[in-house]
Amino acid sequence: MNTRIKSMSKTDLIVILGVTATGKTKLATHLAEKINGEVISADSRQVYKGMDIGTGKDLNDFVVNNKQIPYHLIDIKNAGEEYNVFEFQKDFLDAYKTITDKNKQAILCGGTGLYLEAVLKGYRMLAIPENIELRKGLETKSNQELVELLKKLKQLHNKTDIENHERLIKAIEIATYQKENQHIINDFPKFNYQLFGIHFERFIIKERITTRLKHRLENEDMIGEVKMLLKNGVHPEKLKFYGLEYKLVTAYLLNEITKNELFTKLNIAIHQFSKRQATWYRKMEKNGFNINWINGNLSIEEKVNEVIKSLGV
Repeated sequence: MNTRIKSMSKTDLIVILGVTATGKTKLATHLAEKINGEVISADSRQVYKGMDIGTGKDLNDFVVNNKQIPYHLIDIKNAGEEYNVFEFQKDFLDAYKTITDKNKQAILCGGTGLYLEAVLKGYRMLAIPENIELRKGLETKSNQELVELLKKLKQLHNKTDIENHERLIKAIEIATYQKENQHIINDFPKFNYQLFGIHFERFIIKERITTRLKHRLENEDMIGEVKMLLKNGVHPEKLKFYGLEYKLVTAYLLNEITKNELFTKLNIAIHQFSKRQATWYRKMEKNGFNINWINGNLSIEEKVNEVIKSLGV
């Protein structure tokens, strides 16, 4: 018989993380069903409506034992709009309050390291005002010149920062403002949290990524999803800005690459992305975050039990 635990009094926030294709959502939802929880997504692209297959929303995973698990920060923006870590912090706090006001357990789940740390580090991100003078001075510079300027302001973690001219300028604008306003980056609440990561050996991750990609292209019609986004008026350059699946499928639909190139390039890009995620988590651990790693080969019931055991419930 499945007996659900009513509450988690010792831990304000449970965090489920891991590289792409490790089954984070499934663990978070099965845990939520067991401990009377709700899931807050920490994924920078799942906020967009209509971007389902490419972002791996796996909404079917939110039904566990015929019960709908409530989720937050999924499908809250229209495709084509922009969303940033500042907005995420505000939306996270609203979602967290909604959950805890019902005496339920908040579970933060996702692979976007920047979003996770924006909650866990306990500092307030800033709404960055546009610096027209700074932008004018940067517009004529090459990407390489902008990269060098950005390196002087911050440590580079996200490769996408250095692939797009407009994104580089925005990153420099943000980093400059934050450097000049350190005294007001505070007052974000600190949580009593525990972190759990799903671990697979690297060769298994590679297999899972490739298998999932084939399924999304052949069975779930990821190409059709991008076609629909374009048909609904989302600009191709905006879709490319979202990266990975949306960047390369859009390139394919614009006849910039072949079908074979689409699979090959996308498979490589997702593998590289997963490596960057793993690097981010290792950096988190070096900086003092304690991640409880769970063997990805365990059954979902065993994974849930591992988490509950670690929580001391």
